Amino acid sequence: MELLDDSIVPEEARAVKQEAREFAAEHIEPNAEEYFERGEYPWDILEEGMEAGLVGQSISEEYGGRGLSLVEMLAIAEEFYRADAGIALSLQLAAFGTNILEEHGSEEQKAEYLRPVAENEQISGLAVSEPDTGSDMAGMSTAAEKDGDEWVINGEKYWVGNGVEADWVTVYAKTGDDPDNRYGNYSTFIVPTDAPGYKAEHIPEKMCYRASKQAHITFDDCRIPEENLIGAEGAGFYMVAGFFNHGRTVVAGHGLGLAAAAIEEASAFVHDREAFGRTVDEFQAVQHDLADMRLEFESARSLAWRAAEKVENDDYPGYWAALAKTRATEAATECAETGMQLYGGRSVLEENKISRVYRDARVPVIYEGANPIQRNLIYRQAPR
Repeated sequence: MELLDDSIVPEEARAVKQEAREFAAEHIEPNAEEYFERGEYPWDILEEGMEAGLVGQSISEEYGGRGLSLVEMLAIAEEFYRADAGIALSLQLAAFGTNILEEHGSEEQKAEYLRPVAENEQISGLAVSEPDTGSDMAGMSTAAEKDGDEWVINGEKYWVGNGVEADWVTVYAKTGDDPDNRYGNYSTFIVPTDAPGYKAEHIPEKMCYRASKQAHITFDDCRIPEENLIGAEGAGFYMVAGFFNHGRTVVAGHGLGLAAAAIEEASAFVHDREAFGRTVDEFQAVQHDLADMRLEFESARSLAWRAAEKVENDDYPGYWAALAKTRATEAATECAETGMQLYGGRSVLEENKISRVYRDARVPVIYEGANPIQRNLIYRQAPR
């Protein structure tokens, strides 16, 4: 069974897709169950990924990376997430938020902060969501105020990948209070994790993505130099929104990998298990379930790869990214649910991969903008 074949993948992404497949087979899949049980950050696998040139490499060659394109990042995502979502997310988040800095930052900022990530000397993070606010990016309350030649940040951020592990994070904070310009009230900042007033702790253990760590960050008069503002004051909303167009397209790859894993696990199980004198796959109802899983997966994958091209060409990127993210992540939840049903009672055993896929598939429908919000974007940004 070859669900993630490269016939639909642009030629430019096929080589790195093969690299990702080989890496996942050697380093991710064999360690997935152990890391799920331990719930620890996979530092050793992250280091292997760095050495393989598969971590943080969307950063351009000018600043030390490989300059991987959006379609190459999508190719990596579907291979990594098929192997294990928790480890895959840790590998992906090691350079999270760097695209914002590369596109909008100064040359001095890029030299100091971007290049070390590209050269695998540091890891980064992105802090947007808050304990009481997730999808409403114009409703965040964490604020930054100018004080002489410094910015002083106060507030909280939640669900921050690498909030503890990172060397620095890109922080989205309120810098204005104009009720007639909600989207112009926010800016982005580079915040070193050793800055005074920065405190981060891991969010208590999760039921899924256990090899990926998210943090609760508290800013208590956290002071950073004024030159750590990224780009123009008040442009933060638009920076992050543009970043999410690329991010959501890659998240479609998360869904595709999870859906493929669910199909593989369920199909292998029903072909090997016997009931009522024949193998389970001989029952028409089971065949229909497997057919429905394929329908979900193949339609989502076709849309995701089309969307990647559209986003990369800046052709209604918000619309296409929302379509791909929504369709692929919901395909993952549908395939995981059906896979659990076909697996029967053994599906609940943690030793079986389908149980981990089922848990993990519940998450991408929420992060990088919950899918109901994506439907808003699809309607509002659709070509007219």
